[in-house]
Amino acid sequence: MQNTTATNINAPVMQDRNAWRWGFTPQAEIWNGRLAMIGFLAAALIEIFSGKGFLHFWGIF
Repeated sequence: MQNTTATNINAPVMQDRNAWRWGFTPQAEIWNGRLAMIGFLAAALIEIFSGKGFLHFWGIF
């Protein structure tokens, strides 16, 4: 018994969320958030391990 109706179900086209794209795109915002999290973690670790604030550590204050 053959199915005579052809059902063509296509998945929606998904953009690669990790692609490096320039401009105001969702991918750029994701990378911006990731890099901000890395920078915040680095500043927090500097303060924890050096006992000084971030700006004091770099000699700005």
